[in-house]
Amino acid sequence: MKAFYTDHFVLPLPEGHRFPMQKYRLLREAIATHSQIKLIEAPSANDTQLLYAHAPSYIQKVVAGELSDQEQRAIGFPWSERMVERSRRSAGATIAACQAALIDGVAVNLAGGTHHAYRDHGAGFCVFNDAAIAARVLQKTQGSDFRVAIVDLDVHQGNGTAAILKNDERIFTLSLHGENNFPFQKEESNLDVALPDGCGDAVYLDALSEALHTVKVHFDPQFIIYLAGADPHENDRLGKLSLSKEGMCKRDQQVYNWAAANALPVAIAMAGGYGKDINLTVEIHAQTILSALCLDQSLNHNAR
Repeated sequence: MKAFYTDHFVLPLPEGHRFPMQKYRLLREAIATHSQIKLIEAPSANDTQLLYAHAPSYIQKVVAGELSDQEQRAIGFPWSERMVERSRRSAGATIAACQAALIDGVAVNLAGGTHHAYRDHGAGFCVFNDAAIAARVLQKTQGSDFRVAIVDLDVHQGNGTAAILKNDERIFTLSLHGENNFPFQKEESNLDVALPDGCGDAVYLDALSEALHTVKVHFDPQFIIYLAGADPHENDRLGKLSLSKEGMCKRDQQVYNWAAANALPVAIAMAGGYGKDINLTVEIHAQTILSALCLDQSLNHNAR
């Protein structure tokens, strides 16, 4: 299974910044010993690929360092050349994971899930929307009728993804998120499942099962981009949904089993994770990857 990494492109963040930049390096190190995982440096998304989801004027401002102070505050990162390159690589990693999954059945971006980025602005630690870009790249390479479902299980609604793709009938956006969490003004996904604070494992897994069934019945996708946020976990500072580590594992397995049963290739992005204990956040992300590894042979067989 191929896993694409970007952690050596480190953002120069100020001391005490709440974004857990080190988790990406720790995650790569945590899975590096597994012989069945092939670590690959992520390619950089080019301007043509970024234009599939973003306005030319916005891309120009990001690349040239012309974002206003207000725009930088909305993103949550101060502008730097390294921010631009990491953002390109994060989108490129999801594109590469999609391309690899078409062949191997499953592949992983060890970052990504930047679902708060809109067509013309960034927000919530998201500069370019990797899932929207990658889904559009799939349409270009596999044909305009190719059906892609974005299964977003970050605790925060994929508002940017929903807004960018709202008129695209060949891309289905599913967001399972906390109803009382950021963003407080939600967009309309193809299917939004808003869950109450503290819902726990059973409620969450039942809601996910029903949502996946709905995606199959009403859309019948040919490919899945899975945003596997660690932030629904009970240890997360921003999460509120209170899933156990076991519940997070069952969540991943539910998605993978559904994909395998329907012969759907899966590209995985890590999305959010802001645990009080960063090592536990890394364990949850690694659990997501290793669960996919256990199903790699089945997904690989179906992809072929």
